[in-house]
Amino acid sequence: MKPTPSQTVGPFYGYALPFPGGGDIALGGITVHGRVYDGAGDPVPDALLEFWQADPAGGLSGAPGTLRRDPVDGSIIGRNGVDFTGFGRVPTDADGHWTLRTLEPGNGYISVCVFARGLLHHLYTRIYLKHDAFLDSLPPERARTLVAAEEREGVYRFDIHLQGEKETVFLDFG
Repeated sequence: MKPTPSQTVGPFYGYALPFPGGGDIALGGITVHGRVYDGAGDPVPDALLEFWQADPAGGLSGAPGTLRRDPVDGSIIGRNGVDFTGFGRVPTDADGHWTLRTLEPGNGYISVCVFARGLLHHLYTRIYLKHDAFLDSLPPERARTLVAAEEREGVYRFDIHLQGEKETVFLDFG
């Protein structure tokens, strides 16, 4: 018997996976935002991004169970606003835009998982906020696709290109 072939991911994210405040890992820190683009350079309006990051001291433990649920219907009503989880989940809007509010990670990068229509498997990348030795292992033009641009103090822009000349470097953890 042959295995069942892969199927494309999505586009169903807006119905169940995003939750209120999903991009607000921690307020009062930094903002990272950008757009997701397809191979033709068009915005992807229905992608879902998951983020994992270290706390400001570089710790990766996070705080589990910080989402609050409505006591009547069980729906998610947001985070508790106190505990740093190191995890966020953000859908893109109609223009392919996303926003994350968090604390600056002590290890200098935020890990990203991209889910989007047309992908057979989700993609992993990183957002580097400062120089890291890993970037030296890549050709400079490829390393630039992993570095967020500081637009002003505390606000960074990071666009994700799924294909094409500006394609973001994606990592294989397999």
